[in-house]
Amino acid sequence: MVTIVPATIEDFSIIRQIAHTTWPIAYGHILPKVQLDYMLGIFYSTETLTQNLSEKGHFFMLAKDGENMLGFTSFEHNYNHKNVTHIHKLYILPETQGKGIGKLLIEAVEKVAQNYHSDAITLNVNRFNKAQGFYKKIGFEITATVDVQLDHGYLMEDYIMTKML
Repeated sequence: MVTIVPATIEDFSIIRQIAHTTWPIAYGHILPKVQLDYMLGIFYSTETLTQNLSEKGHFFMLAKDGENMLGFTSFEHNYNHKNVTHIHKLYILPETQGKGIGKLLIEAVEKVAQNYHSDAITLNVNRFNKAQGFYKKIGFEITATVDVQLDHGYLMEDYIMTKML
């Protein structure tokens, strides 16, 4: 049975492993390998994840089946000083996608967001990522387009998607 549990700093190696497994499949046809490697390095270093947890107020949750970790999410309340919970990361191991695990993680975030009296949940999704269909299916709508400039001239071309609570 799949359960959703809070993640701590001790789980960062598992989170990194899931990210390094899923990113090449999710983004390999969208981004060059050198950009993938760069982004994984800056977004999933122990230092960055620790800073996200301890300084930026991000929460992390894991989806697990027994001792097997299947995916994770991270999110932040009062995002940009608004009454919104923002999902920063949501990744499910490729072999377990399509089995409702992403939906369980989103539902867990929704419950926590409601406890924080958030009006909505938002997330960024790459404009060329097929995950958009999943998010639309569970009630998210595209509400904006944003380009995020990274170092080395790398660009994240995203939609902002919103689900009202």
